[in-house]
Amino acid sequence: MNEPKSALVVDDERDIRELLVLTLGRMGLRISTAANLAEARELLANNPYDLCLTDMRLPDGNGIELVTEIAKHYPQTPVAMITAFGSMDLAVEALKAGAFDFVSKPVDIGVLRGLVKHALELNNRDRPAPPPPPPEQASRLLGDSSAMESLRATIGKVARSQAPVYIVGESGVGKELVARTIHEQGARAAGPFVPVNCGAIPAELMESEFFGHKKGSFTGAHADKPGLFQAAHGGTLFLDEVAELPLQMQVKLLRAIQEKSVRPVGASSESLVDVRILSATHKDLGDLVSDGRFRHDLYYRINVIELRVPPLRERGGDLPQLAAAIIARLAHSHGRPIPLLTQSALDALNHYGFPGNVRELENILERALALAEDDQISATDLRLPAHGGHRLAVPNGGAAAEP
Repeated sequence: MNEPKSALVVDDERDIRELLVLTLGRMGLRISTAANLAEARELLANNPYDLCLTDMRLPDGNGIELVTEIAKHYPQTPVAMITAFGSMDLAVEALKAGAFDFVSKPVDIGVLRGLVKHALELNNRDRPAPPPPPPEQASRLLGDSSAMESLRATIGKVARSQAPVYIVGESGVGKELVARTIHEQGARAAGPFVPVNCGAIPAELMESEFFGHKKGSFTGAHADKPGLFQAAHGGTLFLDEVAELPLQMQVKLLRAIQEKSVRPVGASSESLVDVRILSATHKDLGDLVSDGRFRHDLYYRINVIELRVPPLRERGGDLPQLAAAIIARLAHSHGRPIPLLTQSALDALNHYGFPGNVRELENILERALALAEDDQISATDLRLPAHGGHRLAVPNGGAAAEP
């Protein structure tokens, strides 16, 4: 029989401790309680825990101290912060310090149960492995360069959190794949991953698309329709090109993120939503904030953790591996033998800057595969533009294709 999961509850208010003990006990957890930091430290030193819930304000310190200590000494134990209603700044501070998630007082039992469920999934060894990414996306995170090793390590770290992640990078670097990988390596892997291009939704339909609508709420609303938040419930909502959101929608999105609830168009009440927010853009949101085109409060809410995806030109040495994987996939999809990328072709690729990054590399190789007349792809087959930006940073002694 499996040992019950264990949780540490740290709060100086007896009624909050009793509520948490009752709720977690009904979920089958074994619970220890502490009323201050000193008691919590002693319990942590002598017992392993699968989850810690701590109040922000404690008699002998604050919960962020505990978050930092647990992240350093007990990294396998996710910590959730309990904050006063409206204390979003403190919640964001806790997330930046390494908290897994937060819940506001008065504690909503449904929100708490969802938080605990996700936290326990982090160390669940019986969790099924995520499905492999589609072949057209899998190659984008290949590579042994220091830039890609650092990116993969960072993905592994942020996947263990529920904090919003802002993914920044040029067009074509694979931001959606990074978001999907964070989702699949995290506690919400069994839930839906819902990507949305914010620039593709007409402004007049945006509220309905995000929050849903009730039948008869406007012309053409012939039935109730759930929105993107409801579709992502229990999983992850990925806001691609978030910079394209109009200011009016930014206000409503901010409230949905802070309150963890949405009100469909035409509805008289709100409904709780349990989603993790990941966002991305190829623009500089900081500049848009300075220009007044993006709300600073929303910027700070979605940019708790910033993750930069490197452009292809900074991934020195990755090009041969990337090109080989892409060519093999394309050849397989077209039902033909895998052609050889000649040394002259690889040299040409190494001297090209790829302003469109991996997506452009894929397009160039697909065109070359169609134009190649034999079992080789030459530099001529690539038909590279005359002006391709900065050349790739290829380290000395880097791998090269066979001639």
